[in-house]
Amino acid sequence: IHSIENRSIPGPAGTITIRIYTPEGQGPFPILVFFHGGGWVICDLDTHDSACRILANAARCIIVSVDYRLAPEHKFPAAPEDCYAATQWVAQNAASIHGDRARMAIGGDSAGGNLAAVVSLMARDRGEPPITFQLLIYPVTDYYLPGTASYVSNAEGYFLTRDSMAWFWQHYISVADDLDNPYLNPLRAKDVSRLPPAYIVTAEFDPLRDEGEAYAQRLREAGVPVQARRYNGMIHGFFTMVGLIDQSKPALAEAASVLEVAWAREG
Repeated sequence: IHSIENRSIPGPAGTITIRIYTPEGQGPFPILVFFHGGGWVICDLDTHDSACRILANAARCIIVSVDYRLAPEHKFPAAPEDCYAATQWVAQNAASIHGDRARMAIGGDSAGGNLAAVVSLMARDRGEPPITFQLLIYPVTDYYLPGTASYVSNAEGYFLTRDSMAWFWQHYISVADDLDNPYLNPLRAKDVSRLPPAYIVTAEFDPLRDEGEAYAQRLREAGVPVQARRYNGMIHGFFTMVGLIDQSKPALAEAASVLEVAWAREG
């Protein structure tokens, strides 16, 4: 990657650390604001560093990776509010990082996919910032109970387990939280219209497979352009397992291609 810079930006409860990846070439570049996975509890900028480097080079875009607050020290809605604030900052400061505000997408994997879907809803509801595309990688879109068919068939033995998801949820939310809150469970949003086009990736052997595909269907029914891609034979987490799973790099390349096409339409 041409350059990487860590910065601290203002957040709703102090500063937020971001990492800016810039590819070779002359800007302004399109921008992907990226939220890492980890069940809202674990992982950080470093766990997703390789994937961000590959994606920034392949899509020829700036990636701004966001180190949002983690649970259980910071429960919902700390993470989505940090991610929304970071997205606003990127939109307001796009020119200073050689980015193009008019071609700004958001994305993430797993819990980060949940946060990307939620920030899309927040931006629509609050009127800003402008988001042109959503990249949702096996996103969490609903609470783990009662669970889907994929929660049953993939409950054990495929890296992410049903029990792990229960543990993550118990750390992320408080008993009093409203499970119908769309900023918690976007699949339960009453209205998913007027959202940015989306590319949604799922994995065959993943407890989250069905809820990701159900969210794609909800978006389609609301008139949102959606591409859904299930990677057969894959497990949760494969997208960022660069060097460990052969399908990781092709999946990153395909996501980059989808982003390039989406940004070309905006150009």
